[in-house]
Amino acid sequence: MLTGHRPVMRRRTQRSRAARIAIPLAIPVALGLTLGIVIAVSSHPGSTKVNSSAFGATASASPSASGSASASAAAAPAATVQALPVAPRTFAQADVAGTNAQDAAGNAISFNQTPAQAAASMNCTLAVPANALTAQGLATPWQLGDGCQEAQQGGTEGAFVEATILSPNGQLQIYDPLVITAGTRPAVTPTAPTIAAGSQVIIDVGFNGNALALTGFGAQQANCIDALGNSLINQTPTCNARAFYGLANQEIAAGTLKVPATGTSASDGQACQTTTSFATIDQDQSDNVVGSYLINATTGQTAQNTSANAANLQGFTALGNGSDDGLLAKFIDPALGCTPFTAPNATSTTGTSGSQALDVLSARQNQTGTTALLPVNDPQLLVGGKLSIQKTNVYRALVDEPLLSNFTNPQQNAATYCQNMVNIQTAKLKLDAAIEANFGTPVPALGANLATALANRLLQSFGNLNCGNFGLTNPITAQLDGNGVLLSATYNTTAQTAKVPGGAPTGGNVFPGPGRFGDPMAGPRHN
Repeated sequence: MLTGHRPVMRRRTQRSRAARIAIPLAIPVALGLTLGIVIAVSSHPGSTKVNSSAFGATASASPSASGSASASAAAAPAATVQALPVAPRTFAQADVAGTNAQDAAGNAISFNQTPAQAAASMNCTLAVPANALTAQGLATPWQLGDGCQEAQQGGTEGAFVEATILSPNGQLQIYDPLVITAGTRPAVTPTAPTIAAGSQVIIDVGFNGNALALTGFGAQQANCIDALGNSLINQTPTCNARAFYGLANQEIAAGTLKVPATGTSASDGQACQTTTSFATIDQDQSDNVVGSYLINATTGQTAQNTSANAANLQGFTALGNGSDDGLLAKFIDPALGCTPFTAPNATSTTGTSGSQALDVLSARQNQTGTTALLPVNDPQLLVGGKLSIQKTNVYRALVDEPLLSNFTNPQQNAATYCQNMVNIQTAKLKLDAAIEANFGTPVPALGANLATALANRLLQSFGNLNCGNFGLTNPITAQLDGNGVLLSATYNTTAQTAKVPGGAPTGGNVFPGPGRFGDPMAGPRHN
């Protein structure tokens, strides 16, 4: 996930606050998927995201002239383990965790915190308004609670809500419902969107903290899922995914909904990336949202980040959610001369934006070759700190990925994901390093420019996924400063083969689990 910067490598059993730095939003930039399962990766629910999605904390991303890269990407070696059959894309049984919720590591959520306790735990609740899928419901603020503050300095407790609306005739629009701190009022009352009859709405949530639990009857009304049983998908609840993707896939098949091709990079001549590309992913892929809010850290108020609000509100700054989707749309695509999939968004300063759901649709239509699907060792998808096929499948269903077979070997799934990440991403980063060094960093605490930030993200994701357990070595040799900021990197593109440990999966039984621990990009983003 690309939400907060993680200056130091951290284990995903406890989300580090440093990894969730807010990304600056005002960033100037130059500007028939076959959803095959990744070879040798089993489709289990419950992957957790490392805080490597914290890209974009406070740096400006003003691009300079693009450089040319002479290195060529080495082809990833064929997987050495046999792919297992994948179940049809169906929705796994899941739930809203409720007051007995635990994070992915198995730690109980308090639901009775003081602000100081919330700042220490980085666990929060988010109250879903009634009729959240309707136009009026979308304009009703969600409320961040349990001692947490949306406009807290640094944005480490920030939650973000993003709605993607699909009409029966294939028209798309984005709307970012506002999140306020419980007990406060919006700085500007939101204006409701216009929604055509027969439309389907998906609501994706992103969080800059550790674990987020949904509350309120509105969560049930909106078909929200935040957990497998009581084990939270730490940072990325989703509402009404099944109905939205059902309609979207029908419209794509009928030719009503047109998903644009990603095209070819103008910078390196390779296919433009998607959120299921091994060149893009980190330890907790395919999560969090693109949008941002205006916040006033003094008054504690928030507002939608519209052009009018940005011009008229004094003392407000933009704060965003660290996400893989935001990293791709705001940093990687502009740097490589690619165009993200966007739709009209009246709650964005530019009038258009991408969204997590648009990225899911683009990946399904455009990703070819070795496809990166959520792995069981995603820290956000653990259950009590253990690998879980069920929980992995819960989140796979929420992002319209094929489910893992119950016969999946979790260790094999994890090992293959690590192998493909190491072999494919390292070569791609080396190829584009000269180009991306000319573009601003998404997370200053990771690196001074896009190239060094991405290298640090891979460095940390390797550790957060425990890839060393599979006989692999970290492909990034880095020189870090005293704060963990990557100064320079050497890329080892020698192909590696993962070794699956014998015997039972680590931890004995396989359970679903919470968490996006240690994601280098999992932090708030200031623009």
